[in-house]
Amino acid sequence: MGLSLALVLPMVLVTTLVHYEVLRGLSRGLPRLHIVPRLRLVFVIVGAFVAHVVQIALYGLVYWALGGGVWDLPTSLYLSAQSFTSLGFGDVVPPAALHPLVAMETLNGLLLIAWTASFTYLSMERYWKQPERR
Repeated sequence: MGLSLALVLPMVLVTTLVHYEVLRGLSRGLPRLHIVPRLRLVFVIVGAFVAHVVQIALYGLVYWALGGGVWDLPTSLYLSAQSFTSLGFGDVVPPAALHPLVAMETLNGLLLIAWTASFTYLSMERYWKQPERR
């Protein structure tokens, strides 16, 4: 349990940094694209989705490494996706030693998903109303 607790802050920081860099890159790069403004929203959604998949994978790799052979990598990734999206676990239950990290992944995921929703809304406000030039 001690290692799980020790990894909470580093994992939150790393996943937040990944999210920040993706959204920052989108924010800076999208205005430079010579495409229909509404199409930029597709890049926002795909970019955010990729960021979330990377974040889930990072937690999944940690669970796999700390699981001590309790389950395989796909199961660790599945547990991470369940936790990150706050679906909760049922068919895959982490060992007690991982509970602090799994609980914090849920809070971290909720915050990052909310950040994505906010960024998407602001992007829609910015690009949805721009005239489409052909």
